[in-house]
Amino acid sequence: MIPTWAQLVYLGCAVAFILALKGLAGPRTARAGNLIGAGAAVVAVATPFFYLDLDHVPLILAAVAIGSVIGVVGARRVQMTQMPQMVALFNGVGGGAAALVALVELYEMGPHAEEVGWFTLAATAFTILVGSVSFSGSAVTFAKLQELMTSRPVVFPGLPVVFGLAGIAGIALGVLVVTDPGVSFGIPLALLGLLVGVLLVLPVGGADVPIVISLLNAFTGLTVAAGGYVLGNVVLLVAGTLVGASGTFLTLLMARAMGRSVSNILFGALRGGSTLGAGEASDRPVRSAGPEDVAILLGYAERVIIVPGYGLAVAQAQHTLRELVDVLLTRGARVDYAIHPVAGRMPGHMNVLLAEAQVPYDQLVEMDDINGEFKHTDVVLVVGANDVVNPAAKTTPGAPIYGMPILDVDEARQVVFLKRSMRPGFAGIENELLFDPRTTLLFGDAKDSLAKVLSAVKGL
Repeated sequence: MIPTWAQLVYLGCAVAFILALKGLAGPRTARAGNLIGAGAAVVAVATPFFYLDLDHVPLILAAVAIGSVIGVVGARRVQMTQMPQMVALFNGVGGGAAALVALVELYEMGPHAEEVGWFTLAATAFTILVGSVSFSGSAVTFAKLQELMTSRPVVFPGLPVVFGLAGIAGIALGVLVVTDPGVSFGIPLALLGLLVGVLLVLPVGGADVPIVISLLNAFTGLTVAAGGYVLGNVVLLVAGTLVGASGTFLTLLMARAMGRSVSNILFGALRGGSTLGAGEASDRPVRSAGPEDVAILLGYAERVIIVPGYGLAVAQAQHTLRELVDVLLTRGARVDYAIHPVAGRMPGHMNVLLAEAQVPYDQLVEMDDINGEFKHTDVVLVVGANDVVNPAAKTTPGAPIYGMPILDVDEARQVVFLKRSMRPGFAGIENELLFDPRTTLLFGDAKDSLAKVLSAVKGL
């Protein structure tokens, strides 16, 4: 039985998690929100040491120390471009931990399991199954984003049948855990969950992988909430519910930003569709220019919009870009950054990247608010983005990104693309805007190209 004082502490931690989530909703309060959430997590983890008669305390402390070191080192070393992979790993570990805790609880119920209420047993089965799905699914998303395996949809004959049978078998084993509780059904349920997680993510490819990470994050939150119910722990129940709800909401928002349904993202490849195109570089002629030519376009423009993308993060060019924008502002130009909801690999990716370069937040304008500005813009500078400005989303039915809301860059008077090569974007299809007479391409590493353009603009 958890003492009253500990329950009050847990309740305080739960309130802190809610405040942390509220703080994370805005850039000015995000740091404080993060610290509040982290502090509450430390208090929640430490509290059981003061009211439980724990066995193997040295081993527990050793595990906490090792995990803390891995977490700190990993978080400090991870690159901005690798944030989605880190989210996938952390999310998978959370789901796997919840499944293991539920298995241990099922084992400790032993001969008294039949005395436990059916709802508690159902929550236990749910945690084992969905936690295992989240763990293996997150591992596959990590492998796809880290390019340890192909990012293309992976399908094989009979995959829908195998996936369907595995899902039905998982539900059947979950029912058996409730009617005849014991690890003899719990362990096969966990193994089946691992299989379902792999089969769920394999057919997903391209830019849809981050959306699946968000969905799996919601799964993990729900398993933690269910585990909190099984353990009678209010902080797990509240924290898991928050993660589950926010993950679900984020998944729906990302899917809407891609102009797709969640079912299409998960199962589109099984119906013969694909989230990736051919992925071949084009040999069609384009208009290219040097840094001096681009500097002239920018230096004498009155209205400039910057469209940042994943390539900006890869090149680590955000600081040079901010310097260029500062120079343009001193020359009297009006400059904004156009932020697509799924620019980069995760929502908020570009916001964090630009905040790292001390870009004022009021210069970042969301897609819905800036799309009407492009027709009045002298020059749009696209740095590392592709799919989010590809007109095929509006003009080419059957394209992987068709229906996705995009930034209306094609309406601007002049467009400058900074690109390494003519290789397509993450969706693997050509961008017709690259071949438009109003478009100029500046080839090379984005950081190096921006440095040359910056130098040339200063010399005007």
